[in-house]
Amino acid sequence: AHFREIDAAGGLVHNENNEHLLIYRKGKWDLPKGKLDEGETPQQGALREVEEECGISDLKLGEELAPSYHIYELNGVRILKKTYWFEMTSAQQEFTPETEEDIEKVVWVDLNRNVVEELDTYPNIRLVLRRAIDLL
Repeated sequence: AHFREIDAAGGLVHNENNEHLLIYRKGKWDLPKGKLDEGETPQQGALREVEEECGISDLKLGEELAPSYHIYELNGVRILKKTYWFEMTSAQQEFTPETEEDIEKVVWVDLNRNVVEELDTYPNIRLVLRRAIDLL
């Protein structure tokens, strides 16, 4: 009752080289994600958001991962955002960052524990990436 709840979904995309897709937005490394449209399932929203934000056309949806939660304030309203995460695969090498969403870069990164800990990212994204490394 103290929060307005928003659902979002995103993808932890990897390729055949076990590299993971990261986006660079607003001075931080991030994962592609966004709010669900009305009537959209988390799976549909995750695929749509990754496709839109990265310009990917060959995504394959995998397993659902543990969700993350984020609290913030917008115009005096406290928001609780739940993000559903899904594993995805892609072989695409060329990307088109969605500049309207302030995405500057889309890159494949060879993740390991040291890279994740040194990455300039958000705490919740670091948790998702740590989980990914534990699954490798």
